Amino acid sequence: MTLAHIAAFTGLALVYGLLLPARLRGWAVLAISVIAVYWLQPALPVRYLDFALPTATLLLTTCVWWLTRPAGRGVTRDDGWTLALIGAIVLALALTRNLRADLRLTASRPPDALVVAVVLALIMAALLVVWQALHRLWPGAVLIVMMIALVVLFVVQKAEPLAVATSALLRAQTGQQTNLAALTDLQWLGFSYLAFRLLHTLRDRQTGRLPALSLREYTAYALFFPALTAGPIDRAERFVADYQALSQARGLLPSRLVIGGTRISIGLLKKFVLADSLALFALNPTNAAQTSDAGALWVLLYAYAWRLFLDFSGYTDIAIGLGILFGVRLPENFDRPYLRQNITAFWQSWHMTLSNWVRFYVFSPLSRALLQRRPRPSPLLVVFSAQVVTMLIIGLWHGVTLNFAIWGLWHGLGLFAHKVWSDHTRVQYMRLAGRPRLRMLWHVAGVVMTFHFVALGWVWFALPDTQAALAVFARLFGIGR
Repeated sequence: MTLAHIAAFTGLALVYGLLLPARLRGWAVLAISVIAVYWLQPALPVRYLDFALPTATLLLTTCVWWLTRPAGRGVTRDDGWTLALIGAIVLALALTRNLRADLRLTASRPPDALVVAVVLALIMAALLVVWQALHRLWPGAVLIVMMIALVVLFVVQKAEPLAVATSALLRAQTGQQTNLAALTDLQWLGFSYLAFRLLHTLRDRQTGRLPALSLREYTAYALFFPALTAGPIDRAERFVADYQALSQARGLLPSRLVIGGTRISIGLLKKFVLADSLALFALNPTNAAQTSDAGALWVLLYAYAWRLFLDFSGYTDIAIGLGILFGVRLPENFDRPYLRQNITAFWQSWHMTLSNWVRFYVFSPLSRALLQRRPRPSPLLVVFSAQVVTMLIIGLWHGVTLNFAIWGLWHGLGLFAHKVWSDHTRVQYMRLAGRPRLRMLWHVAGVVMTFHFVALGWVWFALPDTQAALAVFARLFGIGR
């Protein structure tokens, strides 16, 4: 999201809050979110792909809504109007193909509107046939198949060999040079966050926890534009409670304007001033290659650590601020993570919505499954396995590469080490209750150690391959050149 996007959304929020009738606000949020899927999508070198991927986002969202409906619930009039609005927006954007580039909202010239309409109709018909066939053969398999499909799409997009092969195939279909295929050809806007939202609702439908949602409510939740590109990852039932209240809420109150505007301003400062300034001398392959002194390399690493925090938390502030202006309170995502005294507390305050998601849908189910095995494994082994697998998934969520996998293992092992350490030192820590100075020293030492453990882990993030990361580790500790 650029400054132009943020300014436009802020302006829309003022019109929305001051002039729009309350009964239309839910529809407006939906329409803006659908348009934003196309407007925020970056341009891609494969012809029409930057139009096809946002359209695929809408198709996936609609399909998952269909699959997560309660048994026996039909398509209501509201659902029909929602589907009509989404279709009208897609075709209207396709009709802009003959306008000047600066008048189009899509990243590049869209395909012909008639072609879009025919292809969408054929895809939806094919999906309906597949759904009916699966539903007859094995009703319980439909949700599982969709979850597997989402994971496969994620892996194809994030794993470079698969992404390059897919790009080459698409280039061949459009008559473009296949030897130019690259991972960046498949930059699917917000898919990482969309996949987690869709998986959350699929799993909750399996377990009976998902409330009944209309297509309008579900689409607004999955595609809510402030959180589309970088989170937070909200829960459907929490979001929909705010969304349903939009039609009864008062207009843009001064207090909401001040709170939302302040959060946006703080986010702009963090992201576009501080984070972008730190990026000039933060750790990256070029800066690492040009730095020979270990002390200077530590400065690069510290700059990178703070750049990541300010960038991610700054965007969260902007997203939350925009949400407040539109009447939706998104969950907090960062809570002073670099001031936490252990790695467990760090992950309870860093990207909190992601941490909560994997704890709820990976760590807890995996722990329960392991504890139910016969013979029952030791609790320590269960914790070790669950923590390592959970953090490995978080690492691979950022990208299917060896460095991200190692980063996940780094934090999984760190969490387990802290678990063992805290179990063995709990009595000693309790004895510090009456000794405030020693307790404070313990706290400060924990903060310093935790920060450096996390900062060193960012080396795997900052550098492109394992060899480069290991070389930087050696130089940081003065044992390499």
